[in-house]
Amino acid sequence: MPARALMIQGTGSDVGKSLIVAALCRIARRRGVVVAPFKPQNMSNNAAACEGGEIGRAQALQARAAGLEPEVDFNPILLKPESDRKAQVVVQGQVADSLSAADYMASREARMHAVLESFTRLADAYELVVVEGAGSPAEVNLRAGDIANMGFARRAGVPVCLAGDIDKGGVIASLVGTQAVLDREDAALIRGFFINKFRGDPRLFDEGIAAIEARTGWRSFGVIPWLACAAQLPAEDAVVLDRQRINAGEGLKIVAPMLSRMANFDDADPLRMEPGVDFRWVPPGRPLPRDADAVILFGTKSTLGELAVLRAQGWEHDILAHARAGGRVLGLCGGFQMLGRTIDDAHGTDGPAGRAPGLGLLDVQTEMSAAKAVQTVRGRCARTGMPVAGYEIHVGRTTGPDCARPMFDLEGRNDGARSADGRVEGSYLHGMFTHDGFRRAWLRQAGAATTSTLNYDAAVETALDALADGVEQALDIDALLACAAPPLANPSDAA
Repeated sequence: MPARALMIQGTGSDVGKSLIVAALCRIARRRGVVVAPFKPQNMSNNAAACEGGEIGRAQALQARAAGLEPEVDFNPILLKPESDRKAQVVVQGQVADSLSAADYMASREARMHAVLESFTRLADAYELVVVEGAGSPAEVNLRAGDIANMGFARRAGVPVCLAGDIDKGGVIASLVGTQAVLDREDAALIRGFFINKFRGDPRLFDEGIAAIEARTGWRSFGVIPWLACAAQLPAEDAVVLDRQRINAGEGLKIVAPMLSRMANFDDADPLRMEPGVDFRWVPPGRPLPRDADAVILFGTKSTLGELAVLRAQGWEHDILAHARAGGRVLGLCGGFQMLGRTIDDAHGTDGPAGRAPGLGLLDVQTEMSAAKAVQTVRGRCARTGMPVAGYEIHVGRTTGPDCARPMFDLEGRNDGARSADGRVEGSYLHGMFTHDGFRRAWLRQAGAATTSTLNYDAAVETALDALADGVEQALDIDALLACAAPPLANPSDAA
């Protein structure tokens, strides 16, 4: 059977493209189709380690939905913002450049070769490739040199379905307006649309569907309701964090400041899902609650930059006061580095060059280097012996007396550090809380009153199945998948 491909694009960011692609991968897999996800270009500091390097976390979740291990071809271009105007460019899993936005825009055309190379390998290996766009094709100011939306779809000959988010408001205008601004040949690739995140009786939007169909000539594939199970799955964009509280007001209170370039914040997902935990993201402009039982500093793409944000927000004083009062503090990756005495980034490896004092809660220091650790790892908690597994994605080496009390033994080497009283900890291990035994032991140590009954992996699988069920019931899946078509046999990366 020749490979087929279908691309899901959206009228904007955060319309649900990532989870819809995950749902379609799970649906196709359940129907016996050998399916793979693909996102030509992703911009996110949420990354997953896999063989050969790193990709966006959303593509790792989509791979899981398809029953696959992550691989670099699923997301050949990953942009990891380091500042408002600069990003690290990861090509097929490996760091290639650190460029300003203007320089990257000027070089996008050169990245198309890697995009098409990865896509061609997937098309040769799988029966169906479900492609996710980025942002919106209506951003016609970005069309020249585009590799993320219609630029890719045209080169590879992949048909498109457009997603609109009714929860944002103005969904009729966003869909009709998208067609109005698209190049005629780009618009010809769109086979239809669907509406996402509808609250209430979808029949109430029948006239809206008719209006969109009449104005665009596109067919509707259906209306997806607001699916509560989506909150149980990792979010790709930090913009949704303030909408992610699950067990508000219940049990052990854990808080985390919402840093400006936070990375891999899905490390918090198992804690958010715990019935006995009240996990809260604290947005800028608000102090950390004084009644918190634990504070967690998550990873970041720019440790020195985030340390400056932490201080500007007054969170440094909140964390130090929390620690002096006997509260627990955990730092993950960049958060671990911030807990030490100093951070030295003489060459600007991880954002702006410089050297700054850390929070001083751990007797360690970090020196940044050009070498980047990207690997999956297994080991045990040094304190409890509980097995853990996860991944590392970081630059910098952390050393000092408190490293003699590591958090983990990872395949025969020490990772992380603990203070003498054990209340302040840091580690480079992402994914530690996905392991039920370790998470339960850590929560008990932090003062949780009840024993956790959450099976995190099972909960994610249940949520993926529920997501697929909801999408399958809401959309005409047979018609949607029938739009998938064989891509061009030899897609060109020529202009």
